[in-house]
Amino acid sequence: MTTKRVGFVGLGLMGAPMAFNLAGAGWNVTAWNRSDAAFEALPGINRAASVAALRDEDAIIFMLPDLPFIEEAAAELLESWGSSAPRPGTAVVVMSSVSPTGVQQFGELVHQASGGNAVVVDAPVSGGTAGAQSGTLAIMVGADEGPFEQLGPLFQAMGTTVRRMGPLGSGSLAKACNQLIVGTTTAALAEAAELAERSGMDVGALFEVLSGGLAGSRVLDNVGPRLAAKDYTPTGPAKFMHKDLGFVLASAAAAGSATPIASAAHDLYAELKRQGLGDQDLAVVRQAIANLGRTPVPITSNSN
Repeated sequence: MTTKRVGFVGLGLMGAPMAFNLAGAGWNVTAWNRSDAAFEALPGINRAASVAALRDEDAIIFMLPDLPFIEEAAAELLESWGSSAPRPGTAVVVMSSVSPTGVQQFGELVHQASGGNAVVVDAPVSGGTAGAQSGTLAIMVGADEGPFEQLGPLFQAMGTTVRRMGPLGSGSLAKACNQLIVGTTTAALAEAAELAERSGMDVGALFEVLSGGLAGSRVLDNVGPRLAAKDYTPTGPAKFMHKDLGFVLASAAAAGSATPIASAAHDLYAELKRQGLGDQDLAVVRQAIANLGRTPVPITSNSN
């Protein structure tokens, strides 16, 4: 990148701290967000009147819930490029969890609209809001070597583990694999918590001893305390796990790979949504499992 200028679209739970870290690392960040309130907690970040106003930035990051939201937000940007092409090498960086095949199609759309001057890079992240705030995200990149090298300093301002996984779409496939592990592990921990508590065991004590053995994991360290406390205050809506596991199933079908565990988890998170729990934290899968038990357990007062 010739300058340290970047556009940023989407200042939600993940996007806001990511943009803040970019500004703290010396990047000139101009952002657009649907609501105005996000900017009050982000001093030093310039405000764009529209997504199209970001058309001359070297890179434009999108951090919105899913690809349809990105396509809708980017429509006016692509329209402006149709009238006047951007600088060669302009990068549109999709950092949301999206469909691997869908982001490839989006890449072709951007290529055509920009006269071949802009390239789409998919770079989804893992690490949750804590990783976004501390700048320690894992970033999985789908791009050719050239754009990946150009964008390296940008990614390093937001994460500590940055890997090129292959061409466009590879980052999203890596994130789908990540979500397969996180979603199923969280569900297994939730089942263990319910079994232990209904059998008279202290869940916190169980998780403490599990963390010292082979069952220990980052997922247990991160989500375990919330599962034990039945604290479902959102750090990221649980309904997105259902979406992400859908990407796993679609990718597996295309590759001819069996996914018995992903299929079961996809059904469980669909049930979670049917129970009206989708806007709460991923840990609320424990409540969904509790509700499937013989004696449904109400959400306690320290749950949200």
